[in-house]
Amino acid sequence: MTQGYDPYHLASPAVYLVKIVIFLILAALVAAILSQQILTFFWANPFINSMIFFALFIGIFLSFRQVFRLFPEVKWVNSLQDGGSSQVRPPILLAPVAGLLRERIGEAIITPSSMRSILDSVGNRLDEAKDTSRYLTGLLVFLGLMGTFYGLLETVSSVAGVINALDVTSADSTALFANLKEGLAAPLGGMGTAFSSSLFGLAGSL
Repeated sequence: MTQGYDPYHLASPAVYLVKIVIFLILAALVAAILSQQILTFFWANPFINSMIFFALFIGIFLSFRQVFRLFPEVKWVNSLQDGGSSQVRPPILLAPVAGLLRERIGEAIITPSSMRSILDSVGNRLDEAKDTSRYLTGLLVFLGLMGTFYGLLETVSSVAGVINALDVTSADSTALFANLKEGLAAPLGGMGTAFSSSLFGLAGSL
């Protein structure tokens, strides 16, 4: 028989940790399936793409850190309910709340309204970390767009160079098309730079 819901105890944040892990596993499986294409796209613009992956790994680390920071806080609140808070490490995020609740340690329970205040306090203390995560998400999109415009600039300048290099007065059409084919390699490389950065930036922002 499953245990009923207890409104006087905080639930473990492990469910969010499981969701993050499952999402990362699915993303890793997709990356493994498309590994050859991803490597090709990565080397189209290794500098900006490296910055995108660096920001991505920092964001993943901070996401795990935010969840892990909640475990000792939840344990402290629940131990306060059970009367064993003296055996648990003092909280960090809830340090101001701990000072306010010292006179309540002898009480049997914390009322739902007090529990709501505790949850609001945790949310306020985590806002700074959330802002950092939001900034990294925006940074990934920005790096992707920056790579896009950089690649498009390369494409435009390369196309202009190809057009200027064409000798339309030549009677040899074979040589003309050969030069055109060779000259289009640079603009196509610029398009690869543009779209690879957009792909990694937008995918990383997830």
